[in-house]
Amino acid sequence: MADMMVEVSRLTKHFGQVLALSDVSFSLQNNEIVGLLGNNGAGKSTLMRILTTYLPATSGTAGVDGFDVLNQSMEVRRRIGYLPENIPLYPEMRVEEYLAYRAQLKGMDRSSRAKRIDAIMERCRVGGVRRRLLGTLSKGYRQRVGLADALLADPKLLILDEPTDGLDPGQKQDALALLKDLGRDRTILFSSHLLVEVEAIVDRVLILRRGHLAFNERLETLERDQVLLVEARGDTNAVIAVLKGFLGQHPLQTSPLEDGWVECSVRLPEGLDPRPEVARALHERSLPLRRLDFRRRTLQDRWNEINNAEALPGSGRARAMDSNNLQAVGG
Repeated sequence: MADMMVEVSRLTKHFGQVLALSDVSFSLQNNEIVGLLGNNGAGKSTLMRILTTYLPATSGTAGVDGFDVLNQSMEVRRRIGYLPENIPLYPEMRVEEYLAYRAQLKGMDRSSRAKRIDAIMERCRVGGVRRRLLGTLSKGYRQRVGLADALLADPKLLILDEPTDGLDPGQKQDALALLKDLGRDRTILFSSHLLVEVEAIVDRVLILRRGHLAFNERLETLERDQVLLVEARGDTNAVIAVLKGFLGQHPLQTSPLEDGWVECSVRLPEGLDPRPEVARALHERSLPLRRLDFRRRTLQDRWNEINNAEALPGSGRARAMDSNNLQAVGG
């Protein structure tokens, strides 16, 4: 489709007996910023390496701007800028020398090369270290040089693996602002371990778990979800019975609190507000109420739901790469 920059269909990757990706399908629109989340070993870097033609898939297809990543890899490479997790820099080269070398490798026009390098160094805030040896730079500066390299040829698609890793808080803020600005006229797929970074700039979120695509939604859709929180005191079954009288079709989650109080939460569609009826029913049954309000569901809520799930379809067929690390985002 003309408005799609990336199309992935039933992508699967095995490393021997280890399943890295399983039947993953999604598409990225032009000028869309998409966050890719998952525990360590969930398949994020593997997916990025397939899209950037570094790895072949075991099965399935992937295309960038209408070109197949396996059979038309050179056309794909001309359209992407890639920042890998571990940036392969030459420590004996100076920053501007390295970028000039990379620009030459990318086939950039010689007459405009120097001007483009200066502009990118300024945009990525590395102009002040242009004469420094790469081997003497901090991790944060190396990260910014890697981003400058990815941007040199003005690619249609940026694929960035942990682009803010190693940056201090101020640098992270600058980098996210830069990515948001870049997303106005190109597609960006970036991975991160920080949910707050993703929520700050993305249009859509993909979450991988054990190689499966467990979540693919636009952030605005997620933000329309709401959770009703109820804290009442008394017999838990009595409280649940009251709530089910109004919300029986929506699954409840309950947990005991101190002094006989119980907390109940339920996800509700936008526009549904049963609070007056719930308060009245609890009062009629002499069940004290101390909390009855709404909370918007967050990306953290969805993350917890996905990673606390018991199993995924097909997860028993092959050993997953992150099976020992399900609870934390980082690691």
